[in-house]
Amino acid sequence: MAAPFVPKMTSKLQGISVLGEGHRRSWDGVLVELWEAEGAGGARAEYISEHPRLFILLDQSGGEFEMLLSPDRRSMPRRHAPRQISFIPAGVPLWSRVSSTTYVRHLDLHFDMEALRRRLADDFDREPFEEPRLMFTDERLMTFANLIAAECENPRAFHDLYGDSLTTALFIDFLRSSPRGERRRSALAVWQLRRATDYIEANCLRAIRLEELAELVGLSPSYFSHAFKAATGIPPHQWQTDARLKRAQRFLLGSEMSLSEVASATGFYDQAHFTRVFRQRLGIPPAAWRRERRG
Repeated sequence: MAAPFVPKMTSKLQGISVLGEGHRRSWDGVLVELWEAEGAGGARAEYISEHPRLFILLDQSGGEFEMLLSPDRRSMPRRHAPRQISFIPAGVPLWSRVSSTTYVRHLDLHFDMEALRRRLADDFDREPFEEPRLMFTDERLMTFANLIAAECENPRAFHDLYGDSLTTALFIDFLRSSPRGERRRSALAVWQLRRATDYIEANCLRAIRLEELAELVGLSPSYFSHAFKAATGIPPHQWQTDARLKRAQRFLLGSEMSLSEVASATGFYDQAHFTRVFRQRLGIPPAAWRRERRG
């Protein structure tokens, strides 16, 4: 079992009182905190975290709640309103202040970038996580945020897979909502594609890390993943699956190996997994495919 994710954040509060003990839930590489707080007029706070986080304002009443990327009061404030979302990258300090007595209820999602990369695989793009985004709105994100908040408050929480699914869906929608999310990527050059596909086919029976393939052609994992799909129409892991299936077809035609033996020899978990993937990609179960070709 992986060690629980423990984010490190320092804060300095002046005139802000936390109401109650809050609620916390931890999922794969994500710590979710649900807080209620009240700030007196002129209250302020400073935060800095070693990990990126999403700040989602669920409810607010009273005075104005402002967030700034500079402590200078002369800088233009950003007035936060309920149902608004802010993203703060790792290591970026954030200041907040209130004009008069204000109540806020908010959700914080602290997350580990490496764990997020593993979860999102080929959908992961690091760029949207490099720049702060303050006070934007997105109804789909808010729907997931409210479901996550309800799960935090529920003393009889559902299975961890439910929380994992909610947070994964939220992060995918965050990527899609990013202004950079629709930027088109160039396809791999011919030599890069050949080097990557030759490597995949030569090593398809073992787990191949995305970093291995990216390093072969001198690209970042995120850029490589997009460029590979732009060149082939499928992500790298699907190319590897197809390479395994081609080997399996050769075994099915050229040997008397059982389906379980073919599955083991071509890197699938078991016969059931092999049969399911084979049928999904080729439209027919492997046993029927073998009978037709041999017939």
